[in-house]
Amino acid sequence: MTSFVLVPGAGGSAWYWSRVVRHLQEAGHDAVAVELPGDDENAGLPEYARLVEAAISGRNDVVLVAQSLGGFTAPMAGARTGVAEIVFVNAMIPNPGETPGAWWDNTGWEGARKHAAAAGGYSAEFDVNEYFLHDVPPELAAEGEPYQRPEANAVFASSCEFVEWPAVPVRVLSGEGDRFFPLEFQRRVARDRLGLEPDVLPGGHLIGLSNPAGVADYLLRR
Repeated sequence: MTSFVLVPGAGGSAWYWSRVVRHLQEAGHDAVAVELPGDDENAGLPEYARLVEAAISGRNDVVLVAQSLGGFTAPMAGARTGVAEIVFVNAMIPNPGETPGAWWDNTGWEGARKHAAAAGGYSAEFDVNEYFLHDVPPELAAEGEPYQRPEANAVFASSCEFVEWPAVPVRVLSGEGDRFFPLEFQRRVARDRLGLEPDVLPGGHLIGLSNPAGVADYLLRR
């Protein structure tokens, strides 16, 4: 049995992973999503990493899965816990010592996002519905509203303190229809920072909600 520990993105709501967790559990595996204090101005990456490490503790054969901003927590927690694998899902892939706040300019994210918007025929002006919920079923988006909270500024100024990537397999999963982190942008960042080619599935930035069965099946293909 594999243990999957899933890290959410901005806001820190474990609910984001609820559908994927269900599929993994129904397949006979242990799966837990970590609730992070995304709206706490006193909590940064070290606090996030400690919560993920606590979730990993006592589990065996752990696959650490990180979505979006959760990518900054993954190498810190993974390096200290001996996980079996790390999987990035539409994730911010950090360099050692980088802050999430610096990542946007360092990767050229804004230009890539606007270029993709022009090519795709949707607005370059950020809107939650346009960029996050465009492929999420409306009833599911409504269910998730009570779980949403803004990400505090503290985490964007905290450094991703790891020296080198853990010596474990790493996979990168990208949503084909991700408008926030467009596919070609994700491919470039994954190649530059990990030397890896992302795997691609149908889905937008919140692929864990729009395509949970596909994400779960992908995670199980080890």
